[in-house]
Amino acid sequence: MKRLKKNGALFAVGSGGYGLIELLWRGRTHWSMLIAGGLCFMMFAAIARKWRHRSLVFKASLCAIGVTAVEFVFGVVFNLILHKNVWDYSEVPFNIMGQICPLYTALWGVLAIGFLPLAEIIQTRLEV
Repeated sequence: MKRLKKNGALFAVGSGGYGLIELLWRGRTHWSMLIAGGLCFMMFAAIARKWRHRSLVFKASLCAIGVTAVEFVFGVVFNLILHKNVWDYSEVPFNIMGQICPLYTALWGVLAIGFLPLAEIIQTRLEV
């Protein structure tokens, strides 16, 4: 039950946070991004736990790569297969299929520097 509570809290914070970031950055979001955000924040907590003795920059880099992978999968499903047009990075340099690009990977790395400590705090307080 404690594990469910911890994962639920991490998912909820990530879901709300990701949605809020999208609203502030783009002025809109899509329900699928709430799921992606919840999964990404759970991943942040897992990275923080597994690599706790590594530098914050190292962990943030892993988080940036992880978020980019999640966004690629969600982008392929929701943008390319289901044609929901949640986002389109095709105008951004070095994009892959209009779904991911180095610019947003770097931005997620910067954001992860702030979000990793929050993930660690939540995880520590709700540890199984």
